[in-house]
Amino acid sequence: MTRFAKLTAPAGLILAAVAALPASAQVQGNIATVDIPRTIIGTTAFQTGYEQVNTTYATQNELRRTKAQERQTMLTKFDKNGDKQVDETEQAAMQKSPDFPKLQALEQEIQAIGNQIDGARVFAIEQIIVQYPSALQDVTTKDKIQFVIDPSSLLFAPPEADITAKVTAALNARVPAVGVVPPAGWQPSREGVQVYQEIQQRLIAAQIAQQQQQAAAAQQPGAPAPVGR
Repeated sequence: MTRFAKLTAPAGLILAAVAALPASAQVQGNIATVDIPRTIIGTTAFQTGYEQVNTTYATQNELRRTKAQERQTMLTKFDKNGDKQVDETEQAAMQKSPDFPKLQALEQEIQAIGNQIDGARVFAIEQIIVQYPSALQDVTTKDKIQFVIDPSSLLFAPPEADITAKVTAALNARVPAVGVVPPAGWQPSREGVQVYQEIQQRLIAAQIAQQQQQAAAAQQPGAPAPVGR
């Protein structure tokens, strides 16, 4: 098991290990926390890599949007009650329709395009992940840290225990840039996919929070009216 994999171990196991240490051992050495997804998101390589994916795969993105719209148009034909969903009864009729094979082909094409784009992002992330243990070692050696714990594993930790920004800086030094076009035959690792999924969840949550803040601000009394109205 790599050091990176150890960092992603279940929080309960880490807490149990710390709690099981003798009192004298618990106070020896510095303990730090690091948020792995936030560390990677903060790197320049990640941010520029995601921008490069959007540029490099712009044609695929547009094709995916076109096919998704075509698929939605086809599904609308089977939405007899107008609830913008295909229920079990409507789905049964859809499967008997001569358009069903075309609908299945569209779904497969959309999935294949999505896999290509997602694969490019995982490829970029894996190039950062491979340097993560070394970057963490740089920080822990410099700061004489002996224990590193995921922040979700702790009930309390002082702000100064968080070394996420330091590890991000170390990663920036080790991985200034990444590629976004995987070589022939490349397959994503399980670890890379897991980290990618965690990062996507963070990005989506941040986007939703930002939209909610903007909506709340727009509803405040005295808020400026939208431009064009």
